[in-house]
Amino acid sequence: MAVRVFHRDEPDLMMPIISSDARLIVWPGVGAEVANMNYVVLEPGEQNVPHIHAESEDTIFIIEGKGSVRDLTNGARLEFEAGDAVHVPAGVEHAVCADRDSRIVSVGGPCPPDRHLLRLLGVE
Repeated sequence: MAVRVFHRDEPDLMMPIISSDARLIVWPGVGAEVANMNYVVLEPGEQNVPHIHAESEDTIFIIEGKGSVRDLTNGARLEFEAGDAVHVPAGVEHAVCADRDSRIVSVGGPCPPDRHLLRLLGVE
């Protein structure tokens, strides 16, 4: 295995269940064993479908914008802005929301990769 470079505009897989512009950049389908990195854009008013990563921790770094993350397991809503990192423990139902009049751009994703999510996308 050698070092590789991937570009945001040439995603290997799109993830419409996360957002209308969610791109899976690094994942097992391109040779990663435990790494996973998504590039996600949420337009104002858009949010993820609430979901759980049963066996993965989800880390989301906010590059642009401000919004909130809903922790549905614990009944909380936390606001974030550019420069913040959101950490979601395994098994916590959550949704990222562009609910503060701002477009959100983020990178991150569940690690290890969420095999259930990959199956929902028709791959693995």
